[in-house]
Amino acid sequence: MRRRPGTGTSSTWSGCSCSSRSTGGAPARSRITSPGFWRAAGLGRCPRCGQGALFTGPLAVVPACAECGLDLSAQDSGDGPAVLGIFVLGALTMIGAFLVEFRLEPPLWVHALLWPALLIPAAILTMRFAKAALIALTWRQRHP
Repeated sequence: MRRRPGTGTSSTWSGCSCSSRSTGGAPARSRITSPGFWRAAGLGRCPRCGQGALFTGPLAVVPACAECGLDLSAQDSGDGPAVLGIFVLGALTMIGAFLVEFRLEPPLWVHALLWPALLIPAAILTMRFAKAALIALTWRQRHP
């Protein structure tokens, strides 16, 4: 059975409403909007507000967000970022080392200089991104 517009039950039927008129004109509280996952993980930002920095150093997580006050002291990404770095960077490094060795045939000192110079920054960036991603995903799962 179809009802006519304006009839039936509504949110104001019981006399309770959250509109500004029924709350005495008080403005609604501003809600912090969560940033996108890629923004929070890629830029290393707070998973709740997207403004505060997530890291104090290369891989150390701040105890609390400077912007919104989110407590990050209990956030733990575990061994996930290190495992990702070992698997992904290890495979890419081996492929790169084989290609350089068999195509260019450089002396051994070139490998000794090239691979640590590439791997150390890549490992820090990979673990930083993975750590921020796991913290953001954990926070989102607990606070939908």
